[in-house]
Amino acid sequence: MQQQTFTIKNSTGVHARPAGAILKKASQFACKVEIEKADGTRVSAKGMVGLLKLGLKQNDQVTVITDGDGEVEALQAVGEVLETVFE
Repeated sequence: MQQQTFTIKNSTGVHARPAGAILKKASQFACKVEIEKADGTRVSAKGMVGLLKLGLKQNDQVTVITDGDGEVEALQAVGEVLETVFE
């Protein structure tokens, strides 16, 4: 199991477009990929509804937790998407 904290950089937070990008990236890996808010709410990064329900805003910190084959690569890949500024 791997985990690391990332900061949401997008000025409008995680709405449909960034959530779709997170889901697409997470789905490229066989391992379990979850995102956890500071309040302990944890969802699968491979589910659109869960990602949107987190209500992530700019500067929110989230922890990405991966477990299984390719967990290190998945952690970095999903983290990069979380810290991307979408235009």
